[in-house]
Amino acid sequence: MESIISKPEREQIIALMKREVVPAIGCTEPIAVALCTAKATEALGCTPEHINVYLSANILKNAMGVGIPGTGMIGLPIAIALGALIGKSEYGLEVLKDCTPEAVEKGKEMIARPQCINIALKDDIEEKLYIEVTCTNGNNVATAIISGGHTNFVYLCRNGEVQLDKRTGTTSAEDEETVDLTLRKVFDFATTAPIDEIRFILEAKRLNKAAAEQAFKGCYGHGLGRMLRDNKNEEKIMGNNTFTHILSYTSAACDARMAGAMIPVMSNSGSGNQGISATLPVVIFAEDTHATEEQLIRALTLSHLTAIYIKQSLGKLSALCGCVVAATGSSCGITYLMGGSYAQVMYAVQNMIATLTGMICDGAKPSCALKVTSGVSTAVMSAIMAMDQKCVTAVEGIIEENVNRSIRNLTLIGSKGMNETDKMVLDIMTHKHCD
Repeated sequence: MESIISKPEREQIIALMKREVVPAIGCTEPIAVALCTAKATEALGCTPEHINVYLSANILKNAMGVGIPGTGMIGLPIAIALGALIGKSEYGLEVLKDCTPEAVEKGKEMIARPQCINIALKDDIEEKLYIEVTCTNGNNVATAIISGGHTNFVYLCRNGEVQLDKRTGTTSAEDEETVDLTLRKVFDFATTAPIDEIRFILEAKRLNKAAAEQAFKGCYGHGLGRMLRDNKNEEKIMGNNTFTHILSYTSAACDARMAGAMIPVMSNSGSGNQGISATLPVVIFAEDTHATEEQLIRALTLSHLTAIYIKQSLGKLSALCGCVVAATGSSCGITYLMGGSYAQVMYAVQNMIATLTGMICDGAKPSCALKVTSGVSTAVMSAIMAMDQKCVTAVEGIIEENVNRSIRNLTLIGSKGMNETDKMVLDIMTHKHCD
């Protein structure tokens, strides 16, 4: 089929996907803090004696309870220490891939030094993804700031000499081009773009399936994926079928990632769990139903680009669990693999929005595997309903006739309506009692 999206617009969309679908090791929030620390350390030119870190509430929330790859430890201090000691900013979200046991020991020593690493909330900011790191050694000081995206540096300064300042528009770098998407455009691009132009999406399959298969061999997090794959549980409770295969692979990859395994995954919109959830349900369904490689490529493109489209208005971080977004993408991909038309893909999206809207994000942690599995379960159900021409109607809840307006309703709730919920969640997380 000849592409119905013009070549210039296709090139814009492909560039967008290549920016948003990238490899990552570890949970992206603490890894982004490590990345910012690495950049500030590079600007400083030596190992810092003191590191002051100021974070938005959403970054802090997502970094409190998650494992840091290669360390066997949880939380921000070790991520910051390793960012300073062995981090390389050129690696992006794989900033800690050179981590060694020796580096971890040095990181522990850095953490143990009084006042070496200080972490605090950044006051009076509206941006939900904000990381500011200041490193000092003697009279030398360097500051790096990431804002708006997990790898988006907006400020870099050493000893008063500003090297980058996108906050005031003084940088000469061109802003990344925005792409105006609709669900129809997403579907048309995914189903008609020349296959060789979108073949790169298969790397998401390779990385994320390998992560799941490695997780099956170990004991990570709550072990949900392994438990679901156990023959006893499959046969006696859920059956040995495509549905259970989808759940086990998706949750296993999340198990390993949240536990801090040194396993790269392909992320989506700055989230590894979103990348996993947008990839593995589609991959496993395609394999179990013997779909062709072209069908898989198009389904994965549809899934990932749908998630990117929703995140454009939701924002990189929000009070809404990212599995809602990614599972909506995978529901579209599965619907396409079932032979669904645009109308049925649209039904799947409406069904997802009617079901999962409002699921809170209470930080990155091992139990994210449970939320991911809930999202993926709903994705399969929504696809089945859509193929049976069943769709939640515009007289029900937040659904509108126009699917793009339904998506906006979802993202308005997640980005604005749940702000007070987000504050309460963080307050609860930071004031737990041990009695």
